[in-house]
Amino acid sequence: MTYFVLFLGVCFVLGGLAVVSNPSPYDGVVGLVLVSVVGCGWLLSLGVSFVSLVLFMVYLGGILVVFVYSVSLAADPF
Repeated sequence: MTYFVLFLGVCFVLGGLAVVSNPSPYDGVVGLVLVSVVGCGWLLSLGVSFVSLVLFMVYLGGILVVFVYSVSLAADPF
């Protein structure tokens, strides 16, 4: 179990680095989804499954809004 939590922590940090280091909004969203899944998996390993589910639903809704906004800004020529 300790190795699993350590693995989730490493994936969380790598996903955060993927969000920060990618200038493309498409790649940044993949990092955000990875971070949200890993964070909710971390909460699941602690035994708070309902909080994890609610956080996942709310966080993915926020990711969708930010993704659509950033893609629309990137596609706008002016």
